Amino acid sequence: MKHQRRVVVTGFGLVSPLGNTIDELSANVFAGKSGIQQFVGPYLDKLSCKVAAQADFDPTQHFEKKSDYSILDRNGQMALHASKEAVKHAKLDTDRLNKLRTGVYVGTGMGGIHSVEDGYQTLFVEGENRLKPYTVLMCMYNSAAAAIATHFSISGPNLTFSTACSSSAVAIGQAMKDIRYGEIDVALAGGTDAILAYASIKSWEAIRTLAGEDKEDISKSCKPFSANRTGLVIGEGAATVILEELSHAQARGAHIYAEIVGYGAANDFKHIAVPSVEGQAAAMQKALDDSGLNPQSIQYINAHGTGTKFNDETETNAIKQIFGDHAYQLAVSSTKSMHGHLMGAAGVLESIITLLAMQRNELPPTINLQQADPKCDLNYVPNQSQKVDYLEYAMSNSFAFGGTGATLIFKKV
Repeated sequence: MKHQRRVVVTGFGLVSPLGNTIDELSANVFAGKSGIQQFVGPYLDKLSCKVAAQADFDPTQHFEKKSDYSILDRNGQMALHASKEAVKHAKLDTDRLNKLRTGVYVGTGMGGIHSVEDGYQTLFVEGENRLKPYTVLMCMYNSAAAAIATHFSISGPNLTFSTACSSSAVAIGQAMKDIRYGEIDVALAGGTDAILAYASIKSWEAIRTLAGEDKEDISKSCKPFSANRTGLVIGEGAATVILEELSHAQARGAHIYAEIVGYGAANDFKHIAVPSVEGQAAAMQKALDDSGLNPQSIQYINAHGTGTKFNDETETNAIKQIFGDHAYQLAVSSTKSMHGHLMGAAGVLESIITLLAMQRNELPPTINLQQADPKCDLNYVPNQSQKVDYLEYAMSNSFAFGGTGATLIFKKV
């Protein structure tokens, strides 16, 4: 399908368990390095699952004044820093932007969960009768997007999406649509989640989807597509991509990393927590339809690949349903094996990794894949990255509790 206005990626910024700069992320991902470790926190002894993918992020090192970050939850702090880095990476002069034709699109799964937990602690445990004046602003789901828009004086759309693990992929897709159809020319799009709070981790423990600790090496606890996988590893982080209408980017001489040519969102309606082949396949098919590409054009898929039994088997079968025999020619990898599951920020971080793969002509690995699962029989780029001659089209999948699946397709420019 041809669209009159084309949308390109001109920069990105991040906070992640694999580093907080593009160079750090790229070096660690393609070396197959794990950012998964024992959780560091004051309530470690109360956790059954002690594995996490934490970001090394101290707001005092990234903000000039305490007042710049003290009214934000950790998720907002990381999101604002990632957005500032993305603007810098894109060499975007925000003072010269048409602010009304610039938008902010942020996905988050749990919003300011640390501030919610702190508020309950203050009221119900400590017995206090007052909370911090900015508690509401720190807890609300749109606080990260609001902080970004305020920092850059953006007056165009300022939107927050909460579709669990697909939140940031949906944010990117919706931003792309608004640029494509002429609502705006530039977007800061991405996601954030800082869910490594006590109540949040205990909630994930209760649903029994978390990976057990690898007895030999805790950094190898996440094993997507492997026969001995035990679940997902939760992580934290934030990332932002700069999207621009093609002629806008060209007019300012921007470096273009890729074009977004397809986006598809579909609801997996069968169960709130159990995926289905039909729902995941529908998102991929809609993205292909949107792009006008045939399945044989796709060379690489950055899979949702959580490391749970249900998702990995379901996603494998969904890929087979859409791609047929070509599924066995595809490279499919789950980088969650290295950076864990960043929930609301997963889609955008994995999109950035996909863009880096296209830049390097190198496929990121699925590490810890030592025991093949007969039901997961595709090329998952096991354990080591793979060089390719040319990577032109790539897909990134994000599927979520609640059912919302989102797929993005990128073209190398």
